[in-house]
Amino acid sequence: MDIRALNATQKYSALREATQPLPEVNDAVKFAGQTADDFATTLKQGEDIAMAAMSGDADPHALVQALAQTELAVDAAVSVRNKVVEAYQEILRMPV
Repeated sequence: MDIRALNATQKYSALREATQPLPEVNDAVKFAGQTADDFATTLKQGEDIAMAAMSGDADPHALVQALAQTELAVDAAVSVRNKVVEAYQEILRMPV
């Protein structure tokens, strides 16, 4: 048997662990999920305060504050979406 082939096989089996997902990836997924939940909560709170303001049950100051938070959350989500789309388009332009 060729020593070089055996050496290559041993090195390959030692590197197979590199294909396994890293623990940090799970943290990133959890962070993305938590961010999405926070975004949905912010939108829901803004909607609830706006409905309360229409019925006269909410303070106008609270309404303005909730609308500003909602606008900031939507702007951040749109910025992230734009960056993801831009990165995807860049990947599509890469030569294979």
